[in-house]
This record gives sequence, C-alpha cells and structure tokens, in this order.
Amino acid sequence: MSIYLNPYLVFDGNTREAVGFYEKALGAKVMGIMRFGDMPEDPNHPLTDDMKDRIMHAHLKVGDSDLMFSDTFPGMPYQQGDSVQIALHPSDEARSREIFNALADGGQIVMPLQKTDWSPLYGIVKDQFGVFFQVSTASEQGQQ
Repeated sequence: MSIYLNPYLVFDGNTREAVGFYEKALGAKVMGIMRFGDMPEDPNHPLTDDMKDRIMHAHLKVGDSDLMFSDTFPGMPYQQGDSVQIALHPSDEARSREIFNALADGGQIVMPLQKTDWSPLYGIVKDQFGVFFQVSTASEQGQQ
C-alpha cells in the first residue's frame, strides 16, 4: 500500500487567476483545469451559470511535485489565506477509510466518503486541529 499527498489550495472564484499566477511564478506546467460545468449535470443539484464557470479542480506540476486548486461554491464560508488543504491519495479503499476515520476522530466530517466521477472513494474531513484533508482513493488508472 502506498500513499501520496499534496497541497490543495482553495479560492473563492479566482482559481483560474491563481493558477496562471503560480504557473508563471513557479515555472509550473498546467496539467489540467476542470470547471464545475464540465461535469455531468445532476438534476437534483442544478448549478447556476456562475457556479458552472468556477474551477472544480486544477492541477499544476511544479518540478516533481503537484499543486492542486479549486474554487468554493458561492456563499460557502471562505477566509482568504486560510484555505490550504492536504490532499491524500491512498492506493486502496480500505486504507482511505482507515485514514478518514482516524482524521475524523475528534474532528468534523465535511463531506462523507463516497464514490465520485474522479475517485472510487472521496471525502473531506476537518481534523481536531482545524486542518482540512481531502481523502481521494487513487483510481484504477492511477489518475487524480
């Protein structure tokens, strides 16, 4: 079993601008940018036009390291400069559950572990020290 982690920066609608800034400042390469509107529509959770244009996930390669980004949903609490999360990528679902539950002990589950379009098991937890972790089981193709 292996695990991989990287910083995940969260912004309030200006992720695209931040990605461009860090790409230039760090000499990074954009590996991908996906908007919320690029995902399949869910009639139970329709997106506004503003939400469709926000960035769901962006990925920069900085040397041998990965830096990832996302925008918040409009209206969600956001404090500028206090938006760094740690993304964990365990190689299997059992390890993901183990890590997620350990981090949730004394903390708060923000998004329960669930299957998503990008991961067989994904969730967000805020640990007892106020640090946010995204647990995203590596897909069978090994992509995040």
